[in-house]
Amino acid sequence: MTVLGQIVSGGFGELVARQKAGISLEIGELLISEAADKKVLLQVYNLQYGSQLSQQTRELVSGMKLEEENDLEILDPELRNYNLAFLKPLVSIDKKSAVLCKVLPNFFAQIRELQEKDISFLATPKNPISIGKLRSGSKALDFDVLIDGEKALTHHILIPAQTGKGKSNLAACMLWDALGRDYCGILVLDPHDEYYGRNKLGLKDHPGKKAVYYTINSPPAGAMTLKINVRSLKPSHFNGVISWSDPQREALYLYNRRYKSEWIERILLDDEPLEGINEGTLAVLKRRLQWLLSISLSDGQLYSDGVFDLTAGNTTISDICDDLEKGKVVIIDTSSLSGSVELLVGSMVCSEAFSRYRGHKRAGILHEKPVISVLLEEAPRVIGKEALERGPNIFSSIAREGRKFKIGLIAITQLPSLIPRDILANMNTKIVLGIEMAPERKAIIDSAAQDLSQDERAIAALDKGEAIITSHFTKFAIPVKIPLFEEVVKKAEKSKVKLAFPGLKG
Repeated sequence: MTVLGQIVSGGFGELVARQKAGISLEIGELLISEAADKKVLLQVYNLQYGSQLSQQTRELVSGMKLEEENDLEILDPELRNYNLAFLKPLVSIDKKSAVLCKVLPNFFAQIRELQEKDISFLATPKNPISIGKLRSGSKALDFDVLIDGEKALTHHILIPAQTGKGKSNLAACMLWDALGRDYCGILVLDPHDEYYGRNKLGLKDHPGKKAVYYTINSPPAGAMTLKINVRSLKPSHFNGVISWSDPQREALYLYNRRYKSEWIERILLDDEPLEGINEGTLAVLKRRLQWLLSISLSDGQLYSDGVFDLTAGNTTISDICDDLEKGKVVIIDTSSLSGSVELLVGSMVCSEAFSRYRGHKRAGILHEKPVISVLLEEAPRVIGKEALERGPNIFSSIAREGRKFKIGLIAITQLPSLIPRDILANMNTKIVLGIEMAPERKAIIDSAAQDLSQDERAIAALDKGEAIITSHFTKFAIPVKIPLFEEVVKKAEKSKVKLAFPGLKG
């Protein structure tokens, strides 16, 4: 067993090890310190040069070699000059169990590579969701990282990263894994139409359950046309989607109480406002609703030309919620919709699902239902500080209390600092990809489930597809390597061929 170094100093939370000559340790690498009665899992968080020669002596020797080009060498260079690795203890391991580390490894204890037997305590949970392979530094180990999917999805997942670090790839891999599970249903608001894979590899290629796909753009075979009846809309669905003045909001609710499901049509058709409503207020409501819902008025008749329809789509919202309750992944292609319409559609589905699950809890049958999670791209649009200044909405309600009703969020963002601290704290699982901007790293470190104060350099140095999972449902912050989604699909297709033709080599 190769010895990589030896602990020479430090204290609890900050151990210093001398690196063996010829060995190259990396930031984020996992190591083991082992003694007769204990084993400690360690992680490198910083590297530094060390030497027994004074700074002046080193500068003199360097200058003589550079300027005079002689062959002067330092006596015993491997003994006098070396690298120091700064380590933090993660967990103490006792056979197949692990607890938070509260002890120091033995002084002068040797450190070695991590082996699969060392992490046998990372057992497969009852309802797992696969994230990728355990990562040590930049090396992916042959060990699957599985977290408790039911708990993680219920208590919300945050995926923060800068552009190009693999947020969408991670989300696609998680959705692929969820398609093979029955404990969760996931609603995906897809603003780039990238997950289903209309013209490329995607969730449509899953060998098990098929994703349910809604689009307004020439639905392919097996997909659904996205049409929603305007009579399904309620004033509360607009919360967090569009800003209304107080008189405008009061007018919306007044029309809804008076005309029930036909309230929008009455606003658009009425020439005279209801008593107590100003004519100017009614005119603004007409204009904004026509623009938002793509409804026009001609010769006293209403015509729809978009997602919201005057006749079709009566059961669309309930059909989507039925599929979510059956543990399916439902993808709504919002690539042709404005941001406001996308959020309005999401608000309608989430409001219906939230209402159903609150009813299930009152009836005592919530435990029989799968978790429902909502995947949101650019999450600060609805749960950010600026969005919440306009008032609460269904997404912020889910973020704050959805875990009580088995409904959670998968929030994706480049700017976690825009999300209020109380909501960030409620995101109990964070899968952190590369973040180079210091304020964004600080927002994540301050709200992480584990202490990441020493991992700022590691987070900044994460390459594409590399991540750190910090969660209340893991023993420690787990470094992970996320596979390429295309490779996951191709591997599944190869396995499917082998299963169909046992004699054929894939």
